[in-house]
Amino acid sequence: MALPITLTFAAACALLNLWLAIRCVRLRAKDKVLHGDGGSGLLARRMRAQANFIEYTPIVLILFALVELAVGGSLWLSIAALVYVLARVSHGFGMDADKPTVWRAVGALVTWLVMVGLAITALTIAYTATRERPVPPALAAQV
Repeated sequence: MALPITLTFAAACALLNLWLAIRCVRLRAKDKVLHGDGGSGLLARRMRAQANFIEYTPIVLILFALVELAVGGSLWLSIAALVYVLARVSHGFGMDADKPTVWRAVGALVTWLVMVGLAITALTIAYTATRERPVPPALAAQV
């Protein structure tokens, strides 16, 4: 199975990770910082934005793939992927400020909501798929 939603989502996440990295690299070059954050608060926050993305995204990608494998592609799964990517962009911009921002809060909250939604979906699939279900009479007659 090709998993088109997960593949598209993974590609978007790869590009988003690259964007987050480029934001760090540009500051490193400007401030001539080779390792660490060089005392730059903005660089430290951008590094954390990328690290935070890297911490959350693998488990979310795994959940997307497993759900898509179990139930196939669907519109809601595509929307959830788009919402996650937009949330991570929001979080990335929100981390630029040295104080709490709506962008950061929304990005974090939506990230958690997508992850919890996928986890609940995965558990629902896992525990409803293991029960034997009788074949509906209309289908049994066709077999």
